[in-house]
Amino acid sequence: MPQPAVIYVLNGPNLNLLGTREPDIYGHETLADVQAICEAAADDFAIVFRQSNHEGELVDWIQEARTQAAALVINPAAYGHTSVALLDAVKALSIPVVECHLSNLFAREAFRHHSFITPVASGLIAGFGAGSYDLAVRAAVKLARERRVATDRSV
Repeated sequence: MPQPAVIYVLNGPNLNLLGTREPDIYGHETLADVQAICEAAADDFAIVFRQSNHEGELVDWIQEARTQAAALVINPAAYGHTSVALLDAVKALSIPVVECHLSNLFAREAFRHHSFITPVASGLIAGFGAGSYDLAVRAAVKLARERRVATDRSV
């Protein structure tokens, strides 16, 4: 069965306020700007780009990605530090997962230094502002292609 040529990019709470919320930390780009960055970085993959302030909705989308996506880029935002539900949903995936953050979590408050997602993600990209998404989508595309090649060889 061919893998979908789709990358899910999921964004957690408060990211709908990008461009206006703490621009000294998160930058001046809006969420629409970030979506355009992701689409430009996706090469021949389609992007499904979503944002929610609701943990359960993010869990539903992660579960949807199990069958609809070749890879997942997730900026769990504050839920990365608190949500076992997101952790369990991500653990159920067999596709590559790239965790993405705008700011450098390790240069911020100590409570931000822990993420429930990082240990189960393929990789973490953080600290490059909106450019983190460019790098994360490129990494997700690379990992999805590598997985596709490995799957094709095993058939």
